[in-house]
Amino acid sequence: MTEPTSAAGRAAWQRLVSQPESALLAFDFDGTLSPIVPDPAQAYVHPDAVAVLGRLGAHVGAIAIVTGRPVEMVLRLSGLADAPGLGRLQVLGQYGVERWRADTGQIEAPPPPTGIAVAREQLPGLLDELGLGAAHLEDKGRAIGVHVRRLPDPASAFEQLRGPLQEFADANDLHLEPGRMVLELRGAGVDKGEALRGLVEEVGARVVVYGGDDLGDLPAYDAVEAMRSGPDGPAGLLICPASEEQPVMAARADLVVDGPAGLVAVLTELADAIETRSGSSES
Repeated sequence: MTEPTSAAGRAAWQRLVSQPESALLAFDFDGTLSPIVPDPAQAYVHPDAVAVLGRLGAHVGAIAIVTGRPVEMVLRLSGLADAPGLGRLQVLGQYGVERWRADTGQIEAPPPPTGIAVAREQLPGLLDELGLGAAHLEDKGRAIGVHVRRLPDPASAFEQLRGPLQEFADANDLHLEPGRMVLELRGAGVDKGEALRGLVEEVGARVVVYGGDDLGDLPAYDAVEAMRSGPDGPAGLLICPASEEQPVMAARADLVVDGPAGLVAVLTELADAIETRSGSSES
């Protein structure tokens, strides 16, 4: 049986099972619901993730995907848009700047920051100057990711890029977000913590689960810890699909699982527990 390592995590798990209608379940996409792959355009959700989220969606208050990817890309890669049981799903893309709701089917998004157009034009030349022209640029519309995973020495290239890209971000009013062998330039002033706080308040959640595996998820971790430590805050559970590339996340989590497959196993256990309790209550 699942056993979070912290008292706060155990309390949140118990409330999840006993009061699922008060819960918000929120997850990162890459590395959490979707395995990390060399080409981000070829990402896919774990084969059993959609079905178990649908089972949970029939009982919990809300489910959300909070991701650095554009909403449109997540919907296309995941197959979540028309999945049974996910009528209350929301996808918060580009760290919460974009939003899609299953009940309306509409994407809400403001115009992209002007610095992204400058990055789109100048980044190829900057990478060539650094001898890293083979790095893969992922244009997300409102953000641009520089992926080094496929270079001969990814770790060295990652460190070589951090300084120049930070200078570029500062000069163009952008934020530099480091991740798992990717450095992403995006608009300043938005993070997953703010997005998650707003969603918790909007749906009135009394228990919040957040699953995330990368540095971009730290603001969401911070938000859950701050909310659950408040005098009238929701219970909170942090789940980390562990990765050797980002060990700092596991140290912050209440529950550490083995990648997306481990997360799906825990969510399946949660769905079983909720359905068993619901069946017992009805009989």
